Amino acid sequence: MSSTATGRQPSPRRRARRRGPEHNPLVWCAIAVVMVFSIVPVYWLVNTSLKAGPDLSTASLTPPRPTFENYLAVLGDSQFVGALVNSVIVATTTTLLALAVASFAAYPLARLRMRGKFLILSIVLSVTTFPGIAIAAPMFSLWNDLGLYNTLVGLIIPYLTFTLPLSIYTLVSFFKEIPVELEEAAYIDGTSPFQAYYKVILPLAAPGIATVGILAFIFAWNEFLLAATLTYSPEARTVPVAIAFFTGASEYEQPLGTISAASVIISIPLVLLVLVFQRKIVSGLTAGAVKG
Repeated sequence: MSSTATGRQPSPRRRARRRGPEHNPLVWCAIAVVMVFSIVPVYWLVNTSLKAGPDLSTASLTPPRPTFENYLAVLGDSQFVGALVNSVIVATTTTLLALAVASFAAYPLARLRMRGKFLILSIVLSVTTFPGIAIAAPMFSLWNDLGLYNTLVGLIIPYLTFTLPLSIYTLVSFFKEIPVELEEAAYIDGTSPFQAYYKVILPLAAPGIATVGILAFIFAWNEFLLAATLTYSPEARTVPVAIAFFTGASEYEQPLGTISAASVIISIPLVLLVLVFQRKIVSGLTAGAVKG
């Protein structure tokens, strides 16, 4: 018998429990704090990028005289545009190779019954424990000997080394969540194991693939240490390194405005990438896959 039928009203604690956490003011306060810490740095970056000349030395919350002078200067710099193209090539190639290799490696680790799977995953993940600074100097010497120094291929290879372990581990978790019955049904319909893999498994693992792709792209797009160590000329530099070499009109001028404008420009592809794939990540393509 319900509390309404008996004439008793639920206690405040029980009512708060029924309303859920979305009605708790402390939750909204925490969300507001996180949003402030996330948005304020971005706003300040955009604010600084719209200032020029003496306005750069002011701490005003809005630019006194907004101008796109910094953006025009950055986009008119051929070295920056070339570095932007290099970043697109390196990040896109690294992401595609990481997805291809990681999916082929993660599928058997998730499906096949074999000994030593935990050991294999442990060895794969151990690669991520090595800091970039520990391998930068040896790789510089090796790349010099192999002729890969100051080339885009010389950046893609180490980037792939660092993105593959996490990609494999993440996709193994997603492949394990896909019911085996779907593959068995595909085999009954006459498909081969490879056809079942790319026609059944890969579409259902799309949220995981999108997540792995975003993480790999962000790493390759933002990486600075190896890009600065393994390149020396503008022809092979990526955007983070190109920004580090920005100079002002004179040796006494800090290029704060152009650096801010360049940072805003290179952040746009990452924001668009997350927005485009956000629906695919949260759509839950595996929901209801085995109903009926």
